Amino acid sequence: MKNADATKVLEAARDLAPVIAARAADIESGRRLPLELLEQFKRAGFFRMFVPRSHGGYEADLWTSCELLETLARVDGAAAWTTMIGMESPHLFALLPRERFDAIYSAGPDVIMGGPFSPQGQALVEKGGYRVTGRWAFASGCEHCDWMFANCVVLENGQPRPGLIPGAPQTRAMLFKANEVRIIDTWNVLGLKGTGSHDVVLEGAFCPEENSFDIFFGASNIQSPGFVAPVLHFVLHMAAVALGIAQGAVDDVVQLVTKGKRRLYARVPLIESPVFQLELGRTETSVRAARALLRDTVEELWSACVNDPASVLSLAPRMSATLVWVTETAASVVETCYRAGGAHSLKDGSSLQRRFRDIYTFRQHASAAEGWFGQAGAALLGQPTGFWT
Repeated sequence: MKNADATKVLEAARDLAPVIAARAADIESGRRLPLELLEQFKRAGFFRMFVPRSHGGYEADLWTSCELLETLARVDGAAAWTTMIGMESPHLFALLPRERFDAIYSAGPDVIMGGPFSPQGQALVEKGGYRVTGRWAFASGCEHCDWMFANCVVLENGQPRPGLIPGAPQTRAMLFKANEVRIIDTWNVLGLKGTGSHDVVLEGAFCPEENSFDIFFGASNIQSPGFVAPVLHFVLHMAAVALGIAQGAVDDVVQLVTKGKRRLYARVPLIESPVFQLELGRTETSVRAARALLRDTVEELWSACVNDPASVLSLAPRMSATLVWVTETAASVVETCYRAGGAHSLKDGSSLQRRFRDIYTFRQHASAAEGWFGQAGAALLGQPTGFWT
């Protein structure tokens, strides 16, 4: 059930839609959220959605957060993506000791953490902590984060420590104040340009033990349904962003056609074309089907988090398969809308062009790879499911 504060945040996102749309070109050209827009997002409460009420937040349910991200992505995919990263910060801070969590939120609830999940660095065990070195790609939103984490392979006596997964090394995220991490400007890409997902570097930096955590297998210090399975929440949040990009493309093409779009050599305007009407109807139905699957999956996970936390891990393959299907469906929708836009879609500054670039950049993300369907299939057959086993 939605709480009143979370509902107000969702309404604020809808009210901000025209403001975000007006800044879309700035988001792309600047390759980050403009700082004044970031401040508006903070005031709207986007980054405190999951922060516990005891620490000034709203403790939103999972579906409301998905609605928020779809609302933002319907306007601008990069704005939604960077909001998603910041919104999820308390889930990761909660994997620290409770006293560290309390200290981090002592000055207020709008604290933003970022960092890549891939263990691209090394953490050498030392007395009281770790000596960290590495370079990490895809650090979304790094230029406006308060804290950055860097996931590492843990080394002890020159060798990787064994991890919980047989044959795999232990990994652990190392947390640093953002000004301790060096950013390398590398984010020159096809789409989602405004996420500012540059590389970050650490060279022999010391991280105290109490500032480290296990992203995938760590235990949360917050006892709440929203903190039972944060990584799975992240998976479904990504699906909400993909869904919003697709809905935005449908919005764009409807607006374009109702303003008189007509293909060269066509006998009638697109708005009167039975072929276009058929394609539009099929495409919009695909968006509604993706939203229905996402909502059903969210409700299944949330129910498990509330009523049977021990069962949550068994749902993981289904959650990942949902992300892949929603993303594939969203890409198909956007491509159809892009083609319907004709020459208009080709122009720089066209929102259809931007959505096309964004969704196909999104599809390259490891979490949206079709291999996750195999995990779901293996689970149905009672076979090992790799990462989620």
